[in-house]
Amino acid sequence: MFKGVYTALVTPFTKEAKIDFHSLEILIEKQISAGVDGLVLLGTTAEAATLDEAEKDELLCAAIKQINKRVKVIIGTGSNCTASTLKNSQAALRHSPDGILVVTPYYNKPNPSGLLEHYRQVAQLGCPIVLYHIPGRTGLKLPVPVLTKLLQEVPQIKAVKESDYDMCGVTDTAVQHAQNINYLCGNDDLFLQYLSIRSSGIISAAANVLAPAFVRIYQHWQKGQTAQAFELFTQAYPLIKACYTETNPTCVKYLLSRLAIGTETVRLPLGEVSKENKTKVDAVLAQTKKSLLI
Repeated sequence: MFKGVYTALVTPFTKEAKIDFHSLEILIEKQISAGVDGLVLLGTTAEAATLDEAEKDELLCAAIKQINKRVKVIIGTGSNCTASTLKNSQAALRHSPDGILVVTPYYNKPNPSGLLEHYRQVAQLGCPIVLYHIPGRTGLKLPVPVLTKLLQEVPQIKAVKESDYDMCGVTDTAVQHAQNINYLCGNDDLFLQYLSIRSSGIISAAANVLAPAFVRIYQHWQKGQTAQAFELFTQAYPLIKACYTETNPTCVKYLLSRLAIGTETVRLPLGEVSKENKTKVDAVLAQTKKSLLI
């Protein structure tokens, strides 16, 4: 259901921190032209936590119209409150997405019974769910037995976006479940490692800038051209790392501004990238082949 390269789209802002719909349109067109399989709207990279309900709806209306079913769409709806997640999901379903991205509730650290009921209630809405596992941000690491129970009892979970850096745990999950669900890489810098354990694709923040590279890497891998995939990944890797010099999506937005797509503006509590780090990112960008960039 969810295979290939999905870009976790940023929300472009004007210098006044208003949604920049013109830049959003340009970015969507460049992503689709690059050959991505789908776009994720209102995820963490989109700074969804800083958008109010009216802004979210306006953004979704504009983006869905622009995309016009040319690629798949996943909408981020998760929060650390089940009632809010349900409300967000109901609002998202008005736009008929292919799936909703539901992060494991952060900060609360729900126990297994609470986590199971959280996803059960979201599943009742009837939309395919991409479970988002990112313990580095949520504080909740999902043991394989708990994930197994979730997948057994909530069949509406069709995919997992895996952003854990514990490759032993990730491999345990892949060995047990990658043949049954779409196991999506959520760590741009480990894309090849995830592909080697049967990941079905990636949801990438760096693809805002490097969509052509990620698409071609995935295509090479699917054809069994692993050496070519590794060579392309090697070329893109320095800029992939540069995208995370500071907290995502600050550097991604800065890079997009350098490529004449929107401004580097982020909303508080995120702040501007330091001058020192801008210099470092600029140096890497200057060494990156233009063919890898949007």
